[in-house]
Amino acid sequence: MVIRPDSHRSAIFGDNIVSTSQPLAAQAGLSMMSRGGNAVDAAIASAIALTVVEPTMNGIGADAFCLVWDGRKIHGLNASGKYPANWSYEDFKQYRSMPDLGWRSVSVPGAVSSWVALSRRFGYLPFEDLFEPAIRYARDGFLVSPIIADQWAQQIKRFTKYTEFQRIFTSFGRTPEPGERFRLPDHAESLEIIAKTYGDAFYRGELAQKMVDDSVKHEGKLSLNDLDQHTPTWVDPITTEHMGFELHEIPPSGQGIAVLIANGILKELEGTSSQSSDVIKLHLEIESMKLALDTVYSEVGDPTYMRTPIDELLSASFHRHLAQKISIEKVCQLTTRHKVHSDTVYLTSADANGMMVSFIQSNYMGFGSGIVIPKTGISLQNRAAGFSLEEHHPNCVGGGKFPFHTIIPGFITRSGAPFSSFGVMGGDMQAQGHLQIFRKLIGQSMNPQEIINSPRWKINKDGKILVESTFGEDSIKKLEKLGHRVSKTPYGAYDFGAAQMIIKSKNGYTAGSEPRRDGQAVAF
Repeated sequence: MVIRPDSHRSAIFGDNIVSTSQPLAAQAGLSMMSRGGNAVDAAIASAIALTVVEPTMNGIGADAFCLVWDGRKIHGLNASGKYPANWSYEDFKQYRSMPDLGWRSVSVPGAVSSWVALSRRFGYLPFEDLFEPAIRYARDGFLVSPIIADQWAQQIKRFTKYTEFQRIFTSFGRTPEPGERFRLPDHAESLEIIAKTYGDAFYRGELAQKMVDDSVKHEGKLSLNDLDQHTPTWVDPITTEHMGFELHEIPPSGQGIAVLIANGILKELEGTSSQSSDVIKLHLEIESMKLALDTVYSEVGDPTYMRTPIDELLSASFHRHLAQKISIEKVCQLTTRHKVHSDTVYLTSADANGMMVSFIQSNYMGFGSGIVIPKTGISLQNRAAGFSLEEHHPNCVGGGKFPFHTIIPGFITRSGAPFSSFGVMGGDMQAQGHLQIFRKLIGQSMNPQEIINSPRWKINKDGKILVESTFGEDSIKKLEKLGHRVSKTPYGAYDFGAAQMIIKSKNGYTAGSEPRRDGQAVAF
């Protein structure tokens, strides 16, 4: 499905606000704030609802990351899981690439632990209350939105051999049409169990046992100990500054560091670009992002195994070294190191008391691994497909390791004060989207909806530069003259990801939601 470039959305204003990739999920979050809950309660309720109404991107067995402004400072949460301890590099020597289906592609799912950790530290409403909208949608059914229906139909061919997946997510092999009511009763029951046990059943109780039983049955290696030992981690965000704005990202094993490296390179090139044309500035952004991604794909993985320290990757001297490789007259030729995928949901919320949340949750590749635990509706992510099979790579597959992650929430402060929570879903587009949004935000007077509506570019896996059809022909010709291989793609194509964004203003908040998707910003 392709969205027309003249699709119109206006920015949304309010004191309490939620923006997500699916309208029912946005309304689920806002309903929690109308009951007296805060932005964290809203974010959790929206995230839980998204496992039901947008199963093409995430599920109960997903991973999650979050940035929270609590009214005074910013906190980071890494709720991704490690690979089961009993797997080893030796188990994959016969493969040319990591499996992306089945139990070998599954790491410990962390999304449930993120809901628990956020609720316990920052939430106001009872944990069980946050599940009410999702359980209702799953049990009574929800009307499938248009783009999600399209994604559902496109993905289903991958999972023809997975019986439980077919039972849960199809009607005798048929996917739902836009506007069709779809029910997930097994999913509803699992959410009820998770709500009543504060997530304990998922990591140590009956749901954990069902996951392990299915793993054993299908020659997987997920153990009760793997699930029991999983702990979401509160982390200090990594940060870069430009023109008085600070951009915050979650540290590795995710790709958020790529945005900071690219911005660091651009800071080193400021003297070169300050008086340059818009096309040269665009060229420098593309080249900086290209070098940043090249660095990340070669150096980033589980931080315990990284050979280059994070501080070094964020240092001005390293950015200066990379900047010296860039010319304003021609492109830098690089070999694509890594092919990443991702199908993700992102949401953001903010409340009248000043709390702001940037949250992302993902199955990695669409529905994930194809594994659906019998009689639970729990679809498991395939994040371990993001491991490398290069033996000495920091991201080389191994038991007890965190795989490389593409999903990244973003947050911007201005001179230390909260300014914007935002994210861009979509694999290797995420870091590229973060950079584009950050540069637009600090360089132009635009509201969040205008920023999100703006045409995007993307460095594709084959090295081409994809641009949306709304890009000017003159800009494309000038990029090609510099040596870029440019390919125009229809506006709304899935290549360019999907964004949600909130900006804090003097009188409240302004939000935008991705017109290329089904999402919605709602407020009161």
